[in-house]
Amino acid sequence: MIKLRAVFEKKDRAKYISHLDLNRCMLRTFRRSGLPIWYTEGFHSHPYFSFALALSLGYESSCEILDFNLNEEIPFNEVRDRLNAVMPYGMKIISVAEPKQKITAITKAEYSFSFKSENISGLVADIERLLNNNEILVEKKTKKGIQKVNIKPFIEVVSGNTGAGGYNMSMRLPAGTQTNYNPALFFTALKNFTEIPFEVADIRRTGILCGNNEIFS
Repeated sequence: MIKLRAVFEKKDRAKYISHLDLNRCMLRTFRRSGLPIWYTEGFHSHPYFSFALALSLGYESSCEILDFNLNEEIPFNEVRDRLNAVMPYGMKIISVAEPKQKITAITKAEYSFSFKSENISGLVADIERLLNNNEILVEKKTKKGIQKVNIKPFIEVVSGNTGAGGYNMSMRLPAGTQTNYNPALFFTALKNFTEIPFEVADIRRTGILCGNNEIFS
């Protein structure tokens, strides 16, 4: 059994493929590729593959992680090309390699997005005021039900700049097997904080990281 890890992008129309449908999509992709994928053992045997982190519907990504096993050793580039030949529009395998780290090493995810508003300067001022607050409280669904959580200690702003038609931000949030914070929590907090109408566009996951901000691989 050969363990492999693929990095793939999900964009354009593919961003509307739900995580559940993504599993079905990848199952068909493996079957069409003809790759000797390893099947689980047991009564209900099925092809083994798994994704490191679920991606919210409507979000694009350039760094999704797919783990799978093969029964034969095949060059990485050939595995990539055979999968890409049958991948749906908007999805593309960027690289294939042996896994270096366990999924439990993932602690953060980085996102980029753009705020659109007719009063962008006022909105930017409110974003800065919100980020300077001691607390940013939002309601989040947990195992114990809906609870208010303070996301301020977990927000790591990477960049923010005014560009053509909006304010572009990049932000890191907790991700992994323990805690997952979606940037939608920050968008909700901002809507509750400001009176300025805005929309969020071009939401993309740009990195899956370990605790030291090393790229997960």
